[in-house]
Amino acid sequence: MAAAPAAGAGAGRGRRSAATVAAWGGWGGRPRPGNILLQLRQGQLTGRGLVRAVQFTESFLTERDKQSKWSGIPQLLLKLYATSHLHSDFIECQNILKEISPLLSMEAMAFVTEDRKLTQETTYPNTYIFDLFGGVDLLVEILMRPTISTRGQKLKISDEMSKDCLSILYNTCVCTEGVTKRLAEKNDFVIFLFTLMTSKKTFLQTATLIEDILGVKKEMIRLDEVPNLSSLVSNFDQQQLANFCRILAVTISEMDTGNDDKHTLLAKNAQQKKSLSLGPSAAEINQAALLSIPGFVERLCKLATRKVSESTGTASFLQELEEWYTWLDNALVLDALMRVANEESEHSQASTVFPTPGTSEENGLPHTSARTQLPQSMKIMHEIMYKLEVLYVLCVLLMGRQRNQVHRMIAEFKLIPGLNNLFDKLIWRKHSASALVLHGHNQNCDCSPDITLKIQFLRLLQSFSDHHENKYLLLNNQELNELSAISLKANIPEVEAVLNTDRSLVCDGKRGLLTRLLQVMKKEPAESSFRFWQARAVESFLRGTTSYADQMFLLKRGLLEHILYCIVDSECKSRDVLQSYFDLLGELMKFNVDAFKRFNKYINTDAKFQVFLKQINSSLVDSNMLVRCVTLSLDRFENQVDMKVAEVLSECRLLAYISQVPTQMSFLFRLINIIHVQTLTQENVSCLNTSLVILMLARRKERLPLYLRLLQRMEHSKKYPGFLLNNFHNLLRFWQQHYLHKDKDSTCLENSSCISFSYWKETVSILLNPDRQSPSALVSYIEEPYMDIDRDFTEE
Repeated sequence: MAAAPAAGAGAGRGRRSAATVAAWGGWGGRPRPGNILLQLRQGQLTGRGLVRAVQFTESFLTERDKQSKWSGIPQLLLKLYATSHLHSDFIECQNILKEISPLLSMEAMAFVTEDRKLTQETTYPNTYIFDLFGGVDLLVEILMRPTISTRGQKLKISDEMSKDCLSILYNTCVCTEGVTKRLAEKNDFVIFLFTLMTSKKTFLQTATLIEDILGVKKEMIRLDEVPNLSSLVSNFDQQQLANFCRILAVTISEMDTGNDDKHTLLAKNAQQKKSLSLGPSAAEINQAALLSIPGFVERLCKLATRKVSESTGTASFLQELEEWYTWLDNALVLDALMRVANEESEHSQASTVFPTPGTSEENGLPHTSARTQLPQSMKIMHEIMYKLEVLYVLCVLLMGRQRNQVHRMIAEFKLIPGLNNLFDKLIWRKHSASALVLHGHNQNCDCSPDITLKIQFLRLLQSFSDHHENKYLLLNNQELNELSAISLKANIPEVEAVLNTDRSLVCDGKRGLLTRLLQVMKKEPAESSFRFWQARAVESFLRGTTSYADQMFLLKRGLLEHILYCIVDSECKSRDVLQSYFDLLGELMKFNVDAFKRFNKYINTDAKFQVFLKQINSSLVDSNMLVRCVTLSLDRFENQVDMKVAEVLSECRLLAYISQVPTQMSFLFRLINIIHVQTLTQENVSCLNTSLVILMLARRKERLPLYLRLLQRMEHSKKYPGFLLNNFHNLLRFWQQHYLHKDKDSTCLENSSCISFSYWKETVSILLNPDRQSPSALVSYIEEPYMDIDRDFTEE
């Protein structure tokens, strides 16, 4: 028995006899009606048997349609097949598409606006039947006809017809499970879709479909395989480029496996070794491809800093909404936009009769009909959705391999001053009563576009400031002068990066971006989801080599008191926020006598201090960076001869607490006990480094054997001899593997601790010395019966 043509095959097109008989073999030339859908589903999965409407007669489909109510879709597909040959003029084909399209679009609209409790097959039968009878594969073939040459000429199909095909495909993807994944497996089709973006008429439909497909594609697409990528992107207008960023967001981010084990440092190290042998990842290749496009980053910076008044006019935006209701995410967003439009339209009409003084000026809108004037809130939301994607792309590029190149371009094209000018009016604007939110959510929900824009903005600031001298572009000229004055008053050298900052690229206006961020940070409600990101963004400004001037700049603006209020007086419960505040507090206070004086002035009672200690001890994973910074500061202060320092040492509760050996041993024991090689992540590896800092400082004072002996006693008191020290031995072996091959991490350790990396390495080597006679070797404190130090943790 001959095999039926696979889905998508072109053989036998226009004639059914042989293929149909083969497909119907065993049924006596006619399929049993009750089994049709089941057989089609089976054929769809295997590529054999019944796979398309063309394998049935029109009379049979018509007869069956009367019983099953298929809305005539199989018959329409039969006609579509017959009118879409290579030599067809496609006029009739397009007319058929016009008949099919509304049958599916109605269901797609219902799918995204209604509760989806029932199965998709029963709730959305039209799209299900369309796919089941081979409609999806047929549309893919029709769209790709221009890639086939006949008699030396390539076929052309109209933009209007392409739009209909794309709309139908997208609606089917929305309503019918598995269609998007099947399209994602057709790599040649995915690459071909990019070529349809050259036309403005089909751009939006194509971009939306590509975004959905790439979202489920197992392997990341390579942009260097897209024909004429540079020309394609360069010819986009700003509106198209902003929408294209939605696609780029998927293609330049490293794919997340979704497996928690992959986030451990063990797994990441193994993945890095594998990547070195395989070469650059697809995401890295895609980032390089984009950066090679002339003017790409400059255009993104212009989009990110464009004011609402400079954005696309009313007509083109409304045309977008009319043509493709899913241009943002889905119809829910459109519903919200149109609701806002209607509300403001009614307000505008009412104001025409009874004008409110100042209303026109406040809204920036004349009192005209909503048909001709786009509501201001819709224009703002339009711009917010664009900027979300653009900021995300810039943020990813800032964290990529070409970070320095991107940093240089972002500075040159004045992204930071531009964002500073938008801060009050757009990025951190006050919510209006009709601010757009998604269906089923509220203004404070993390899904709100306003909220998402703020978080993306803060993530960008964090990436921009982190260990880079360009961070001073976050200030204005007056604030840079203030940094210089702080250094002069303290009689210390001015920070070289401040001296080297190009003043033509810094923020303008009365306040720089960092100062604006501090202002909103101090006003943020206790339960706000922004607290974490705000603290992270400010902390990144302080990271790296400790700068007294940077710390004093922030201290003078009340940052330390704000952090202590949040930790102690509001008794913050969020672990993420607490961790970010402890990290920021550590960077703000490190080696800074003035900061410890301010701390002691705020924490001025035993009751307050006990609350503070309770917060620290509640989770050392969250607070260990502060413990490390205070420990390092204590060591430095103890070696300084200065009346101001001596006064702080004698009065500060926190320094007195950390100076006690039992306190240090308690921290050390718990830090080692809460981590294991198999559970180390980028988040908790700091616990290992903090424990090493405590021991390095003990080694400086020739007290390392004492600390190891005390750890041994604590083990025995807990009835677990050898457990802690064996674990610590394994952790230090991993430390050597991890840090001795990563320049960036070792530099960060050195800069943040002011301890040379060679001293870090020496201390670890001394601790791992196999000689049991060495008083500073871990093995000297593990009794023979409990020794377990040769475990191969890389294979567990």
